[in-house]
Amino acid sequence: MRIELEKRPQVSKLFAFVSPLLALVLTLITGVIMFAMLGKDPVEAMDAFFVEPLLEVWSLHELAVKAAPLILMGVGLAICYRSNNWNIGAEGQFTIGAITGSYIPIVFYDWHSPLVLPLMLILGALGGALFAAIPALLKAHFNTNEILTSLMLVYIAQLFLDWLIRGAWRDPQGFNFPVSRDFAPEAIVPAIWPDSGRAHWAFIFALIAAVGCWFMMRYTLKGFEITVLGQSERAGRFAGFSSKKMIWFGFLFSGALAGLAGICEVSGSIGHLQPAISPGYGFTAIIVAFLGRLNPLGIVASGLVLALTYLGGEAAQLSIGVSDKVTRVFQGLLLFFVLSCDTLIYYKIRIVWSRIRGGVA
Repeated sequence: MRIELEKRPQVSKLFAFVSPLLALVLTLITGVIMFAMLGKDPVEAMDAFFVEPLLEVWSLHELAVKAAPLILMGVGLAICYRSNNWNIGAEGQFTIGAITGSYIPIVFYDWHSPLVLPLMLILGALGGALFAAIPALLKAHFNTNEILTSLMLVYIAQLFLDWLIRGAWRDPQGFNFPVSRDFAPEAIVPAIWPDSGRAHWAFIFALIAAVGCWFMMRYTLKGFEITVLGQSERAGRFAGFSSKKMIWFGFLFSGALAGLAGICEVSGSIGHLQPAISPGYGFTAIIVAFLGRLNPLGIVASGLVLALTYLGGEAAQLSIGVSDKVTRVFQGLLLFFVLSCDTLIYYKIRIVWSRIRGGVA
């Protein structure tokens, strides 16, 4: 007996639309079972995870703070994935963007100018794009698997950040703690409504990126090129499109948005550079992209949902005393159910029974 996946001749549009919702429901059901097995009240746990973080204005600001990098990176990854290029290294590009964007406020900390912040954002996006160019180059010219190269580069970026902060960029007045100088006010991404919370303009950047990418995919030739090459490289060649150029575009575009997310996180949320600047936003953004059906507007909603799991995890640690790893479990379950539902939408399971003839299967 063997199990095979057979492609369905026709995909249900209804199930394709409700698949993310079904995955979310299955995740919640599994979460209830998990909390019950841990000896926690499932109702209280779900309230702490998904309701409590939405009841205060300051908490909504925190939701926007955590959603901004997820949406920015998720949108970039969606464009890359739709072109059939698999960038798994957004976390590393996020880190390098934070480093390159922080160069001005750390090295030229005495320079006070309105140009500081725009230059930081440009350098952050440029750094992320250049770091993403490494797997793009290896795939386009050496046919190297981009999943492996982009993933391994994440650890190089994180170790490089740690080396910088413990060495050349460590604050000389920081009592030997591994942190950089605090950024000057000119180098801080401004808050949207400073009187009610600390949500900053990175969330606005994320919304602009989502709307802009949706418009590009729907109404421009570049969007059509991405769709055609992503579905069939051969058809793209007949249309005169270059698969190598699309590799470069997909990686540079997603890397630039990841780098922008990195410098916005450091400048807007932290205020200095330190060894740990991300709780895993780059990997969570992969879940965000698929939960949003690789649609830039859908990614806004899925980014808010995944940001809620971060806030809910923090609230659950305080209110019901569970480990912070529960957040990772929820995110992993969500990705598992999203991929599982999508697989069953596009394929049907077929059991093949093979008879043994002459002692040989």
